[in-house]
Amino acid sequence: MAHYQQRGQIPPKRHTQHRDGDGNLYYEELMGEEGFSSDSSLLYHRYIPSAVKDVRIWELPDHGTTPNHPLRPMHLGLHDLFSGEDWKGADAVTGRRLVLGNGDVRLHYAVAGAASPLYRNAIGDECVYVESGAGVVETVFGDLDVGEGDYVVIPRATTHRWVPSGDEPLRVYAIEANSHIAPPKRYLSRFGQFLEHAPYCERDLRLPTEPQAMAGEDAEVYIKHRGPGAGGIAGSVHVTPHHPFDVVGWDGCLYPYVFNIADYMPITGKVHQPPPAHQVFEGNNFVICNFVPRKVDYHELAVPVPYYHSNVDSDEVMFYVGGDYEARKGSGIGIGSITLHPGGHAHGPQPGAMERSLGAEYFDELAVMVDTFRPLEVGEAGAAVDDGKYAWTWAGGRQ
Repeated sequence: MAHYQQRGQIPPKRHTQHRDGDGNLYYEELMGEEGFSSDSSLLYHRYIPSAVKDVRIWELPDHGTTPNHPLRPMHLGLHDLFSGEDWKGADAVTGRRLVLGNGDVRLHYAVAGAASPLYRNAIGDECVYVESGAGVVETVFGDLDVGEGDYVVIPRATTHRWVPSGDEPLRVYAIEANSHIAPPKRYLSRFGQFLEHAPYCERDLRLPTEPQAMAGEDAEVYIKHRGPGAGGIAGSVHVTPHHPFDVVGWDGCLYPYVFNIADYMPITGKVHQPPPAHQVFEGNNFVICNFVPRKVDYHELAVPVPYYHSNVDSDEVMFYVGGDYEARKGSGIGIGSITLHPGGHAHGPQPGAMERSLGAEYFDELAVMVDTFRPLEVGEAGAAVDDGKYAWTWAGGRQ
């Protein structure tokens, strides 16, 4: 997304001398995608960004998965994953629990009350949806204030940490990719500008503050990377001689940003619009969509709820975060629920939902959907909160 930004102190020309007031050279770092062939930014550090004093293993939470076999749709109650006030000592990085995943994307959930360690995902970009609560995401580029309804898009290898604020828990739904995450290509011009038909644009993106140029010694950075663990994922901790937030300036087209779901302008029609009309981001072999409060179909014979459909090429994961989802009434689905509708299963509205929806002019619903193009497996968190009953709701119970 070629949306050039500049923060702090940078030299007039790239790859030239840039010195502080005492004549000391700053250290230039190129952070770029696809080698040297895609979006990048140049960051200027007070200290050498490659310096490491020590390394050790980070024992990651359980990243193992189990195939969804025999195949069935599932209802997972994420709010049952964390009980009492355990969240007060938990953080939004090390406290993540794996709900669903495959070789392209992993869906985690966390409830946090404490600041996370410094963290870097070296596997892929992250798109973290803030279900509730508030905080600051401190990054090497600058700070991002975040709150309910925010998507926080963090490029691969960005050093950052999550700092909750207030008395309420910070609930986050972390979509971790093995690729980059960006707006759909059909929304962008060939130069990267949002087109007129896009449901959001550059004005809706919230960008980092000025970099912190923070001082400090012996900082620990938790790194998730490719390795020998479950799913080919491992963790390491690097101890750096100086704080990595020592950047005095940067410029370029690669940086973290925030987009709030309330700024998404829904695409509606005379008859029911398919899920791609609700797409907000995409990665390799998956898409992210959101269903927001909106006017619904205005054909005189319209059926506002979705028609039954077979996921021939994808698994569909719906995370219900607000409102009242019309198509799922009577199934036990509520705020904090996830439904998994796997490829090979024809799914759609619950019994009676079609008739109840006739004549509706507005749906007050809020949901985040991830569609994958390879089968999803169930993580330890998903298995822990599977209600075991959802698959039979269309038939009125298991026979």
